Amino acid sequence: MNVLVWNEFRHEKENEVVRDIYPEGIHAQIASFLGEEDIDVKTATLDEEEHGLTDEVLAETDVLVWWGHKAHDEVDDAIAEKVKQRVWDGMGLVVLHSAHFSKPFKKLMGTSCDLKWREANDKERMWVVDPSHPITEGIGEFIEIEKEEMYGEHFDIPTPEELIFISWFSGGEVFRSGATFRRGRGKIFYFRPGHETYPTYYNKEVQTVIKNGVNWVNNNDTPQPVYGNAHPLEDILSKA
Repeated sequence: MNVLVWNEFRHEKENEVVRDIYPEGIHAQIASFLGEEDIDVKTATLDEEEHGLTDEVLAETDVLVWWGHKAHDEVDDAIAEKVKQRVWDGMGLVVLHSAHFSKPFKKLMGTSCDLKWREANDKERMWVVDPSHPITEGIGEFIEIEKEEMYGEHFDIPTPEELIFISWFSGGEVFRSGATFRRGRGKIFYFRPGHETYPTYYNKEVQTVIKNGVNWVNNNDTPQPVYGNAHPLEDILSKA
């Protein structure tokens, strides 16, 4: 499996707090624990040529993991469209935290993807609501994160095909924190935790969920549909 971890890599350069937590970048931390699996992991960032998402790179990527926050508008529309098309063609997509507002995710959802938020050291208790799902393998009844940014409903996404996690926050809000979708041959997993000023991606349970999500969205060479005028597989009577 070829996995590409994409990150804006802006907060880490501009904010000392974030740089202290993720000195090599959020993408590097995510790549480090994904690299513990039997997969080939590469990274790409916003300021690279074509955002590191050339046709060649996308063609060889089985799963794209996307983190973004402050520079969604700087992603070229044509490149976002290419990412969307690759998902339709079968590439898996794992969308993390504030990447709910990323151009590829919004294009794939067809909605605003807006929500409520608050950065105030909320405790997050993320409950497993589908314990039979492979993404929850190795997780107990819930994951507790001592300090995180709050996201609250209403989350303007299409009704998820599968709802995996629901979060409760100490301010009283709830949020659909783990949801799956299918577009064409591609599978998508949205996973909420991961605000840049908290060390969330060092949490072993969060890491387990992301690893499971990457494995789940990988399509494992599913059949390519054939469209258009079709020749019969058996002899049939011609039209009179």
